[in-house]
This record gives sequence, C-alpha cells and structure tokens, in this order.
Amino acid sequence: MPPAMSQAASLDAPNPIDTPAFKARRTQNWIVLGLLYAFFYMTRYNFAANMDGLAKLFGWTNTQLGIFETVLPLVYGLSVVVNGPISDRIGGKKAFLFGAVGVTIMNILYGLGIMLVQTPAEVTGKGHSIAVLKPAVMHFGLSGGTVLTGLAVVWGINAYFQSFGALSIVKVNAQWFHVRERGVFSGIFGVLIRFGLILAFSGAPLLAATLGLQYAFLLPGVVVGILFVVNYFLMENAPADAGFPGVDTGDGSGAGGGEDDKPPTLRFVLAKVFASRAAWIIAFGSMMLGLVRRSTVDSWFAKYFAESYVPHGLDKSSFPAYQAAAWGIALLGIAGGFAFGAASDRVFHARRAPVVTMGFIGMGVTLALFGLTDRLAPGPWQAALFVSILSFFVNGSHGMIGGAASMDFGGRKAAATAAGLFDGMQYLASSVVGLGMGYTIDRWGWKAWQWVPIPFAVLGAALMVTLWNVKPKGAGGH
Repeated sequence: MPPAMSQAASLDAPNPIDTPAFKARRTQNWIVLGLLYAFFYMTRYNFAANMDGLAKLFGWTNTQLGIFETVLPLVYGLSVVVNGPISDRIGGKKAFLFGAVGVTIMNILYGLGIMLVQTPAEVTGKGHSIAVLKPAVMHFGLSGGTVLTGLAVVWGINAYFQSFGALSIVKVNAQWFHVRERGVFSGIFGVLIRFGLILAFSGAPLLAATLGLQYAFLLPGVVVGILFVVNYFLMENAPADAGFPGVDTGDGSGAGGGEDDKPPTLRFVLAKVFASRAAWIIAFGSMMLGLVRRSTVDSWFAKYFAESYVPHGLDKSSFPAYQAAAWGIALLGIAGGFAFGAASDRVFHARRAPVVTMGFIGMGVTLALFGLTDRLAPGPWQAALFVSILSFFVNGSHGMIGGAASMDFGGRKAAATAAGLFDGMQYLASSVVGLGMGYTIDRWGWKAWQWVPIPFAVLGAALMVTLWNVKPKGAGGH
C-alpha cells in the first residue's frame, strides 16, 4: 500500500482508546503502577506519621523534627523540576523503576539508622513544653547530632528518588487517558495518594507499636522493592508498547505511533510548559496548596493528635479518634478527588481552575472553624472531623493540579515537565513550613497551628480565579 494511502487509512481508523481490550490493558497498567505509587507515599510520610515516636526515642524537639520536614520537600521540590524533562525523555516506566530502587535503599537505611539508638532519651512534657532530661545514647560512640545529620541526609536522598513517582505516574497516564477522562483520573490519582497516606498514618504507627519503630521504615522499603519487580514485568510506558498504536489523547499532542512517538526534544518540553502563562499561575497556586497541605493533613496532624489528645502511656495507633482522623482524611480526600474531578469534566467542561478556586475557599473556611472550635477544647472527635473535611478540599485541589492540569498543559510529550513544575513549586514552598511550623509549635503551642495556613488558602483562591475560563487546547470530545 502506498504511504499516502496507509496514512489515510490510519486516520480513518477508530481511536483504540474506546475499545474494551484497550481499557482492560489500561486497568492492568494502572493497578500495578498505582500500588507502587501508593507505597511511594507510605515511604515518604512514614516519618511524619511517627514524629512523636522519633521525638521520644531521640529526644528531638519540634524544631529538630522540622529539619526533616524542610529537607524532604526542599530536595523533592528541586528534584521534580530538574527530573521532569529527564522523565519526559526516558519515559515514565524507566523513571519510576529508577526511583523505586532508591526509595527502597533509603528507607532501609533510615530503619537501620534508628537501630543506632542504644539507650532512648528521657523526656518530660510535650509540645512546646517538652524538656530532655537525658539525651539518647548511640551505639559506636556516635553523637546525637551526628545521627540527626546522617538521618536528615538519608531522608533528603529519599526525597530525590521520591520525586520520580509523581512525574512518572503522570507521564505514563497522560498517554493512556483522553483529556476528557483526566478529571476522573485525578480522582483515581487521589485514591492512590490517600491509600498511601492510610498506609503511612494508620499502618506505619501500627508497625512501630507492634514490631518496633525501625520496621515502620524497613518493611515499607522492602515492599517498594517487591513492587519494582512487579512493575518491571507488568507495566508499560505507553499504549504502543502494549500493542495499541495510534492512540489520540485529545490534548493537542496527536496520536501515538510512528514519528509521533519519538522522544521529545528538551527545547519542546521546556517551551510547552515554561512559556505558558497559565502554567505559571497554576504553579504559584500549587505553592499555596503546598503551604496548606504540608502544614496540616499531610504532616503535622499526627503529632497534633499525639500531644493534644492521646492519654499518657497510650500509643496513638490504638487511640480510636486518631485512627478515625487517619481514615477520615483518606476517605474524604478520595471523595474530594472524585467530586472535583467529575465537576471539572462534566460541569466545567475540562476547566480545572473553578474547582481548585472553590477548594482553596473550602480550606480557608475549614481551618478558621477548626481554629475557633479548638480554642473551646471540644475534644479529639471534633478535631478528627475537621481534619477530614480539610482533606476533602486539599486532595480534590491537589488531584486537579498534580494530575489533570499536568497532563492538560504538558500534553503526552511534556506531562512530566508540567508535573515537575507544579509539584516542585508546591514542595519548594512547603519546605518553609517544616522548620517554620516546628518553631511555631515550640514557641506558641498547638493553638497557633490551624491559623498559620489560612492566608495561603486565600492567596491560592485569588490566583486560581484568574484562570476561571481557561481550558487545554484540543479539549474537544473523543
């Protein structure tokens, strides 16, 4: 057949994205990829879930714990920006597997670092009134400062490898999901995030309480290693690699297959994202989201519960209100992801900014109500309710920015670069609330905790409302 006739035939062929075979293969891809991504979250947030245990073991203050909450988002934020174009060039599968190897090694090293404690510290008080009566004694004559520095370095390297997770999952799925499916995809994206946070905030403390604190890092690291093998054999980077050429995702990137599937040039992926005014506004909105997210539901809430409500001598993992908060954050976060995704696809016709604007407003109102009621000392169940509602707005907005918008404005060829910009700016901004929030709690206590993020929610809403009518090119039907 002459080349012209072959090209015409391919243009007349139905889009494989609509076939049952394609959807079945995409589901297989999504399950194994999603499980690995969820355990990336567990191996990133197992530290935040066990901050109270680490503080008691090592005698660390909230400010010292804030070092880790600064190092991880700072390294992560820089890494995703740099590694985004790399992931676009080498493909999501290779990038994800590379990250999985590093995450496995770093979590095992962190667990072994915990085992360096020979005699735990003796501490009294809690929150901003904590005092170290006797510092922890380390094996091999190591000083507490040396171990703190070493573990912070390990956690920073872990952040570098973690950065390949969001880049890779967005890169892979930008090639498997049409633009009008990506709002719903963002809901699935949110399920994975919240499942990973359940594993971290509910599961990791249980591992620490039953087996020892080190196992909250050792065992999740081993699971990531196992899922590396599973994804190596069962996950494919693009539909063409699984026998489905000619997939058109409707984002202006064209149909996959042939010349179109050549790796994009660095100039192309940088121009696609960094020359876009809308992309930069989303990136600054993502910064505001990071400041709210990392200072509340994705980090400090576990220590807030441990120090504000859990009775002395009881582990928080067996405290019902804490587990209700951990699961409530996950379940309402999942609901937020699907609600925001469905609304953006069906009500706002692939526009992401309206629902993200509403999400920021919801965060600000929830935090204000939380802070007001917390001054009345209502108890742990009300606190669990408020952090769960906050998660609804946070996760719904994050799914839009980190999932749908990254694919929309990056397209199939530059999705990882867009994700790197949006996610990187979010984590770079949130590094401020590591040491900053730790110092705030040490200085003023937990009564100041809910009020600090409110201005960021207000600014986020003001930024995103300017993109109210913006949608990606090529967002037509399929």
